[in-house]
Amino acid sequence: MKIAVLIPCYNEELTIEKVIKDFKKELPNADIYVYDNNSKDKTAEIARRNGAIVRHEYRQGKGNVVRSMFRDVDADIYVMVDGDDTYPAEEVHKLIKPIEEGRADMVIGDRLTNGTYQKENKRHFHEFGNNLVRKSINVLFKTNLKDIMTGYRVFNKIFVKNMPVMSPKFEIETEMSLHALDKKFIIEEIPIVYRDRPAGSVSKLNTVSDGIKVVETIIKMFKDFKPRQFFWVISLIFIILGLIVGIPVIIEFIKTNYITKVPSAVLATGIMIFALITAQCGVILDTVVKQNRENYELQLSRYTDIENSKNNQTK
Repeated sequence: MKIAVLIPCYNEELTIEKVIKDFKKELPNADIYVYDNNSKDKTAEIARRNGAIVRHEYRQGKGNVVRSMFRDVDADIYVMVDGDDTYPAEEVHKLIKPIEEGRADMVIGDRLTNGTYQKENKRHFHEFGNNLVRKSINVLFKTNLKDIMTGYRVFNKIFVKNMPVMSPKFEIETEMSLHALDKKFIIEEIPIVYRDRPAGSVSKLNTVSDGIKVVETIIKMFKDFKPRQFFWVISLIFIILGLIVGIPVIIEFIKTNYITKVPSAVLATGIMIFALITAQCGVILDTVVKQNRENYELQLSRYTDIENSKNNQTK
């Protein structure tokens, strides 16, 4: 089976040579692609010198790089790994195996289960954000994934060619996990060793801005993938507010058959109407999301039929 190693890079001249050599040693027949994302150092030059296929993505952000990689590269098995030398190449064989055997569509290199990430990672706020997103996803989808944001993953062709990449930046890992869960792709997690960046290599993550993105990601995934629950929660909040404002008005009317708190009555009525409209939005959007899933399944079936036909003609 044709294997492609995909390495998104931005200013990784200190580590990219080792990453390429390590994966060449483990997967000598694989094509190694380095996608340079406007690096200001010699990342592309070093990668080319070490035999990698170098391509450039001029739109800044890891999500934009992944979108181009998934569109451009044709293979049977796709290995995606960061260019910072935090993921050992020797772990790749056990990640590839479930794809080769057809047991999974996406295999996740789980950094968290064996404790190496907690030991090596010096950015504890990032770990907190990872855990927050992971727990939120597990609650929403009733699953038990261990590592959502790992950059070490292996995919089959069906997943790669039918993954609509929408995130422009580092939210891409979360998006891939959500897409796999929502569209019923088979996910397998395999514990791997994680090591921190070598001295001199700097992380591209920003604690404050990426922390804000973590919160935005949780809200967005709740709205996009579970709209009925999302809008019903908002509706419930406004119903409670409406009752708080309206109950004194109702009590007064019961006692006196008259309403003196007219502004409160108008406000409570407006809040309740808004709550009802919000709940209806949730129902409508839930129907739209369901229709989208059905259309995606039909598209996936057509794609599978076309691929099977191509394979049969080749044989």
